[in-house]
Amino acid sequence: MSITHPLVLASHNPGKLREFSALLDPLGFALQSQAEYAVHEVEETGSTFVENALLKAREACRASGLAALADDSGLEVDALRGAPGIFSARYAGMPGDDAANNQKLIEALDQVPEGQRTARYWCVLVLLRHAADPVPRIVQASWEGEILARPRGEGGFGYDPLFWVPEKGMSAAELSAQEKNRLSHRGRALHALVEQLR
Repeated sequence: MSITHPLVLASHNPGKLREFSALLDPLGFALQSQAEYAVHEVEETGSTFVENALLKAREACRASGLAALADDSGLEVDALRGAPGIFSARYAGMPGDDAANNQKLIEALDQVPEGQRTARYWCVLVLLRHAADPVPRIVQASWEGEILARPRGEGGFGYDPLFWVPEKGMSAAELSAQEKNRLSHRGRALHALVEQLR
């Protein structure tokens, strides 16, 4: 008889829940949204992706009484000395305004020529057994690319229309969902976590 381990995803994003569940369900984890436990969004006061992911995971553990998985992700642009970084979701102010964030990035790189617009997406995943877990499981992964001068593609979210994937000759927003999940920072981090959990 297989054992099922309940695990709370420290996110209200249904897309992340589907993506993570597909890989974790076969390992015996029953992934649930933190919305089921009325977990509030925490203020991301950390100075790194790791710190912010830990804040989210600890709050989900505390509120649910269960183990929790959290991720913190963002875009790092070399010509902007790593910006927008941990502020990726709120680069233009209000969190979640993808169009405004993309426009601000285009303007910030206006004087930077093609070939000098190298960038990468980062994802940090944190798994906590309980809120006071002294040894969190932490994995991180990146996805190398370049920033386009104009958006391309209708898929994905965030900076995907501006994130050029050289080996595919298209933007992240032009990739199929399956291909993006295989190549992306989040997909790579999740696969690394899955390998550890095996």
